Amino acid sequence: MRRLLRTDPERGSISVLIMTASVMMVILVGLAVDLTGQVHAEQRARDVAAQAARAAGEQVTANSAIRGDTLSVNTTQAAAAAEQYLAAAGVHGSVTVHGSTLTVTTHDQYATKFLSVIGLNSFPVTGHSTAHLERVQNGARG
Repeated sequence: MRRLLRTDPERGSISVLIMTASVMMVILVGLAVDLTGQVHAEQRARDVAAQAARAAGEQVTANSAIRGDTLSVNTTQAAAAAEQYLAAAGVHGSVTVHGSTLTVTTHDQYATKFLSVIGLNSFPVTGHSTAHLERVQNGARG
């Protein structure tokens, strides 16, 4: 009977330790998953920006390029081609053309998987790419 009345002050303390460690592990795994997902989303945003810049760069004014004159881009068609590529990829962005330099900037959101539990529902991601047109003839810049 005396044994039952005795209370151990450390009884159950390991349960609290394991519970705390488990919660911390879930948080760390959640951080790893969501931050890795954000990096992947940023890589995709950069890739989409690069491909949109490539699509815009293909809109060279054919007549002057064929004659061997200065290389120029049809800015209206270049911007339209890049915007069409961005729309097909489902990414928002902007296109600017200055002379023979094409710049594409993309904006997207990464929806979190675990961190939404603590109120972080999404992370913004951006991509940036620039394409510069140059005339190359027989392997040398012309």
